[in-house]
Amino acid sequence: MSATTPRPGRLVRSPVVLRDGQWWLVSRAGSILATDPAFTSMLDGFAEAMAAADQAVTDLRVRQSAPPPSGAGGQR
Repeated sequence: MSATTPRPGRLVRSPVVLRDGQWWLVSRAGSILATDPAFTSMLDGFAEAMAAADQAVTDLRVRQSAPPPSGAGGQR
């Protein structure tokens, strides 16, 4: 399976946004660029895991909606 790439945008249920390859902390008061390498590395890992999970769910839904292979018959 190929490595997934984080998509630009907000991480689900978080005040963090990926824009142009940079992580930003966002609130109503404004935005701050995240520059700590350890923190941004963790964000990268989390975003990659989320993208992989999204892809796995998409793949599962596609497989579930596909017709059964011929000869499956369903009999035991």
